Amino acid sequence: MRFRQVHLDFHTSEAIVPIGDRFDKRQFQEMLKLGHVDSITVFSKCHHGWAYHPSEANEIHPGLSFDLLAAQIEAAHEINVKTPVYLSAGLDEKLARKHPEWLIRDQNDRTNWAEGFMQPGYHQFCMNSPYLDILIEQIREVMLRYDADGLFLDIVGIRKCYCHNCVDSIRRKGYDPRDEEAMKTLWENTYANYTARVKETVESLKPGLPIFHNGGHIKRGRRDLASMNTHLELESLPTGGWGYDHFPLSARYVQTLGFDFLGMTGKFHTAWGEFGGYKHPNALRYETALSLAHGAKCSIGDQLHPDGRMDPATYELIGKAYQEVERKETWCVNTTNVADVALLSLESTGVHPEVKEDVSRSNSDAGAVRMLLEGNILFDVIDMEHDFSAYQVLILPDYVAVNDELKDKLDMFLKQGGKILATGWSGLNQEGTRFAIDFGVQYLGVNPYRPDYFRPLFKPESLREASFIMYTEGQKLALAGGTELGSRVDPYFNRDVFTFCSHQHTPCSDVYGGPGMVESSSGIYLAWNVFEDYANQGSLILKETILYALNRLLPNKTLNTDLPAQGVTTLQEHKEEKRLVHHLLYASPVRRGKHIEVIEDILPLYDVEVSIRTPHHVKNVYLAPQVQSISFKCENGSVFYTVPKLECHQMVVIDYE
Repeated sequence: MRFRQVHLDFHTSEAIVPIGDRFDKRQFQEMLKLGHVDSITVFSKCHHGWAYHPSEANEIHPGLSFDLLAAQIEAAHEINVKTPVYLSAGLDEKLARKHPEWLIRDQNDRTNWAEGFMQPGYHQFCMNSPYLDILIEQIREVMLRYDADGLFLDIVGIRKCYCHNCVDSIRRKGYDPRDEEAMKTLWENTYANYTARVKETVESLKPGLPIFHNGGHIKRGRRDLASMNTHLELESLPTGGWGYDHFPLSARYVQTLGFDFLGMTGKFHTAWGEFGGYKHPNALRYETALSLAHGAKCSIGDQLHPDGRMDPATYELIGKAYQEVERKETWCVNTTNVADVALLSLESTGVHPEVKEDVSRSNSDAGAVRMLLEGNILFDVIDMEHDFSAYQVLILPDYVAVNDELKDKLDMFLKQGGKILATGWSGLNQEGTRFAIDFGVQYLGVNPYRPDYFRPLFKPESLREASFIMYTEGQKLALAGGTELGSRVDPYFNRDVFTFCSHQHTPCSDVYGGPGMVESSSGIYLAWNVFEDYANQGSLILKETILYALNRLLPNKTLNTDLPAQGVTTLQEHKEEKRLVHHLLYASPVRRGKHIEVIEDILPLYDVEVSIRTPHHVKNVYLAPQVQSISFKCENGSVFYTVPKLECHQMVVIDYE
């Protein structure tokens, strides 16, 4: 894959005619050059269902009078720009009105996305219907007629569906459609069959062509689903609801899987389908740099106007980011992430079976990643199939039950000298009756007080000693050989109709409620769901407590820096070139409107101090892409240097022998 891609949406209603009438080959090429673009995804078929080329397998858009797809491919290839081809797989509004019986239905026979046909919007197709045969023929036609450099299929994944085809299928197999487990197997098989048929079709015509099935999220712990693609594209538009924490969480998992992958953001102020919305150039500079820092290539979403003319304002905006990416590519090829810590993703393990409330699987993972980023910790996000021995510390966030399989892996990890940091329900056995790991405590059950208080027995870095509110559920403990690092303090009582105090919760009673944070030879256990709490509340004591624990568990931390909390740092190794590439980023997203995070001003930082522990003999340290040497010294197995100026993104290259 190439580094500087554009994903060019073109979802165009049949109510707009003509379309494409202002397409101009030279203007198209000029915009790609202005944007420093080296690959652009162009459309065969959109969500409305129309083809943008003559077609027997589909219908050309009624407002289009020429082969737009061919013209775009020819124009791009002339200037050495690749052209993956897009087909909307899950949506086809034109066909939905002809065959509503092929649409996904819920248990009440309602369609998803748009419920009913009187609402503006799209309706999603079930791949366990005759629609799949039509889609396969559309793919076959594109492969035969056009010089596509890849295939991007959109709005697909494992879908819950109770359409007549699915109900009939499960009954023919002898199962009851009211049995959700049986239906889950059907839905899994439906998706696997769809991806297999796509691969068979493409391989028969263009062996080795890149294929990606976009469902908006790469699910952690489902490597089988990831492997149905030839590469991965991580859709993550910060202003479109994802936020700036989403991409690092996804990328830190995906990079460990060995796929070529890219980070997909957008030029929009909000999200897909926004005409006339533009980010500040600094936002795209930061977002593309964030991709590079995580071992990813870049993709920026755009949407072509119905008249077919490329928007100069968009490509000037994109070009400001991509001209920087172009200069940096040399140091971002075939790298692997260096990590001291592994976060065992809750999404991959599932929530502890004894948890009685509905728990968002993303909150604990997201809160943990935010803390690790703010603490400048080098980390990976992993699933159960990873090799734990590659890390010094393993984090079990909030709700990870220890079953027999996980216990065996943890026991081996501990024997090899690893340490575990567990919180909340994590570390307990499947039944929630005892700890499966020796943290030096006895488990007494769920703490009856919520919220309650935590009093650290260490001095927080930024706060005075106090009893700090803990909003999430906690576990009640008794000390059994461990070292207490912090205690639980009870409130006077839980808030109730006859027992409440003030506006929120009851104050601290100063009554000792048992240990709240304990250290043993296995690691450190903290009794509350602190990562979930940080995702929701962002309380400083939560982060300071976790970073204190990690600093105790990481006496030989690879990287130390005084980069502020809003900074992001990664260390990538390029083994073939015998070099480490240290990425430093700094920007401060702010909330604009209700739910949109915006990057506008980027303030430079000066004289950022760094030390990196490495077993290699360091030959040279220089800034990239400037190729400007900086002074360094090596002592006690570490290299020390100062980054003179950090403005958005700076790479430091460490050549070694």
